[in-house]
Amino acid sequence: MSRQRTMEKILSSEYVSIGELARLTGCRYSTLKFYTEEGMLPFEQAEENLTRRYRREESVMRTAQIRSLREAGRSIPEIKEILKE
Repeated sequence: MSRQRTMEKILSSEYVSIGELARLTGCRYSTLKFYTEEGMLPFEQAEENLTRRYRREESVMRTAQIRSLREAGRSIPEIKEILKE
């Protein structure tokens, strides 16, 4: 089992793991995984170990945008359309 990085290291990194993104945003891991699988949350694949890496700043802002739209009563298909714009 790997050790968690400190919040200081996470905040200074360009890329974060899905678990670290969950810590940063307060979203559940399963929610972020769903957003990723639905194509709403972009990631990059690290070839050497097939780990998904998320751009920290972009992903935190995208997650906040999705949450805001969900709180406004938007459906997942509506949110996908909005994010394409």
